[in-house]
Amino acid sequence: MKRIPRSQALLYELDYRLKPILHVAQGESFEVETEDAASGRLRAGNVLPTVENRPELRDYPPRVNPVAGPIFVEGARPGDLLAVRIEHIEVPEQGATWLRPGVGPLGDSKRWLGDSGPCTRILRNEPGPSGAFHDGTVHFDERISWPVQPFIGTLATATERHVPTSGFGQGPFGGNLDVRDFSPGHTVLLNVYQEGGLLFLGDVHASQADTEFTGTANEIRSVVRLSLTVVPGKRLSAPRVIKDRTIVFLGIDRPLESAVQRAIIAFMEWLVEDHGVAPRDAYLLTSIHPEMRVHVYQMVPGFGLDFVAGVEFPKHGP
Repeated sequence: MKRIPRSQALLYELDYRLKPILHVAQGESFEVETEDAASGRLRAGNVLPTVENRPELRDYPPRVNPVAGPIFVEGARPGDLLAVRIEHIEVPEQGATWLRPGVGPLGDSKRWLGDSGPCTRILRNEPGPSGAFHDGTVHFDERISWPVQPFIGTLATATERHVPTSGFGQGPFGGNLDVRDFSPGHTVLLNVYQEGGLLFLGDVHASQADTEFTGTANEIRSVVRLSLTVVPGKRLSAPRVIKDRTIVFLGIDRPLESAVQRAIIAFMEWLVEDHGVAPRDAYLLTSIHPEMRVHVYQMVPGFGLDFVAGVEFPKHGP
């Protein structure tokens, strides 16, 4: 099986001019070794998230959320969709999250950060029934734990322009969206702007709360297995997630209500185009159909990121 090593997963931009580091056929499974969002710098609790320990933060834009790519898939052309099937995400024995005063929605609040300044919290992962960590348990401390729920935080195709940061680049092409449904067993649809699709991915998480309020989830290095196919001649307003029984329509914008509205409109367009619902009826259904659910995946005030919301609805339609 083809595999991209971690040494080639340290890009901090989404550049259509880069030479592909991997060519794959449609439907061919391959693996990517990814590094964590801190470039592997914070591997112990006594290593704090300071600029001294993370020199990539001195650059502008700061080099965060390293990615691997670009990956070229045969047959992908501008105006198509790239269907990214996430087959498996390997989870290591530990993850990390961190806080840095002055960075994040609550700034320098001593009420919530305390007097100790920056902190790095190492999260221990316990193997699950399979004997591996991907179906195991995350231990925050001796009292608090939850199931591992891995997903890809940054997933994107190259656009017609250079996106100078993988950490803050977002749009119809994907980017740093932190959508928890970019997870094993699901397929993500991304617009194709360049020959071959030119896929980038990285910033894998072992778990994340809705909104990722502090801007840092359970950050891990990983090995991701996936395959790519092409949906010809189709364009979306934002990425879309195909799950076993449902579809998630994403909206990316600020403020949050604009992101939610964009997701709702994408859902309405699907009702009209794929299920023949009259536009007025689609509009009415958004307020009365109980199976329409709204998720807030990313809402990190103070980081300059757009907010990411999703509308989830059954695949079979109304």
